[in-house]
Amino acid sequence: MSLGFEQAGFDVVAAVEIDPIHAAVHSFNFPNCATLARSVEGLRGDEIRQQAGIGARKVDVVFGGAPCQGFSLIGQRAFDDPRNRLVEDFVRIVKELDADFFVFENVKGITVGKHVQFLREVIAEFDQSGYSVRLPWQVLNAAHFEVPQNRERLILMGGKKGLRLPEYPRPICSVAGTEGAENGLHFGPTCMDALDDLPDAEKFDALLDRDWVKARFGRPSHYAKVLRGLTSSADDLSYPREWNDELLTSSMRSEHTQLSRKRFAKTIAGDVEPISRFFKLPPQGVSNTLRAGTDTARGAFTSPRPIHYKFARCVTVREMARLHAYPDWFRLHQTKWHGARQIGNSVPPPLAKAVAKEIVRAAGYRLRKPTKVLKLGDDKLLTLDMSAAAQYFDIAVPIRQRDRKGTPRPKQSSSEIPDQIPFTGGTSS
Repeated sequence: MSLGFEQAGFDVVAAVEIDPIHAAVHSFNFPNCATLARSVEGLRGDEIRQQAGIGARKVDVVFGGAPCQGFSLIGQRAFDDPRNRLVEDFVRIVKELDADFFVFENVKGITVGKHVQFLREVIAEFDQSGYSVRLPWQVLNAAHFEVPQNRERLILMGGKKGLRLPEYPRPICSVAGTEGAENGLHFGPTCMDALDDLPDAEKFDALLDRDWVKARFGRPSHYAKVLRGLTSSADDLSYPREWNDELLTSSMRSEHTQLSRKRFAKTIAGDVEPISRFFKLPPQGVSNTLRAGTDTARGAFTSPRPIHYKFARCVTVREMARLHAYPDWFRLHQTKWHGARQIGNSVPPPLAKAVAKEIVRAAGYRLRKPTKVLKLGDDKLLTLDMSAAAQYFDIAVPIRQRDRKGTPRPKQSSSEIPDQIPFTGGTSS
């Protein structure tokens, strides 16, 4: 979401993320943003202002996706469940920062069944805090916004009472691989558009030990040209980054058995391999939803990465990033597990940008693309383990670790639920 809002013209001045590994990667990609490696629980608006160095400047928008995990509604409000306090903290921080607008992102599941009651309570909480919510809420599919992936997310947004509320963005393309374009829309990018110019990671032995290598790229599609920085979108108002476009990054290899490779090769594109249950990407269609898996507190389970349509292997983290519409300068953690989790937990930038542009339109901001080139952070930020990342931010290890038998060790902080809520404090000029 940080990148999508920057692409729409916002200066992202502060971000909050309890997992120091993820916070370090955010710091690498957004060197001018104050990244707070902590929980939002107990975090005050004036602390955010101080860390961001914005003083009393207006905060245009607060956006983020706080986890919602407690949905036992028998005899109590959903907000009474302690696992949902992070959402209440989100509302509180929007009010304390006196932001004009907010965007709250979450999984589609929060809109169905008993979970709807919780969503209604979130809306009521915003109303009591002086904010109107754009209703009815909508679930948006990233595939309708030039992303080669079926990915549906609830977007809840609103603004101070009395302000013009932003509208929901309308789809700009149909899902590639469907029967026909809807309402005259063009088809969006395909898996082949996203991946075909990338060199095969298995040709490089160096990628067994690290996640980057100098490589020769193939002929890119228009979609890939944008992500490689060979052309730019007219509505991309993000800061240019200084980076080496000759490197293939975030591409550490996976070692598959020959038996697995035979099964992968036999699987028809667009189907699920029956043993592993891995989805095989359709070259002329879109990816399934890329998921994050679970964190260390719940067993460190990695959700399966899809099978490449051309090669008998799972896709790399860079290939996942392409399917998520991250530009090639954007780096993830070097390990496959952390890198895949960072993508699977994130909002595709074009979807975030489409939402952010509606806030720009509602507020009447007049923006232009900045010319300042940002230098990315130290590469070491992409390699830190939990202890090293905590030491970097000078904090105690906040995430519960596991011993060799898989038994969780005692947690070391008051909260072990990862949360990421960035804040913006002004528009790019």
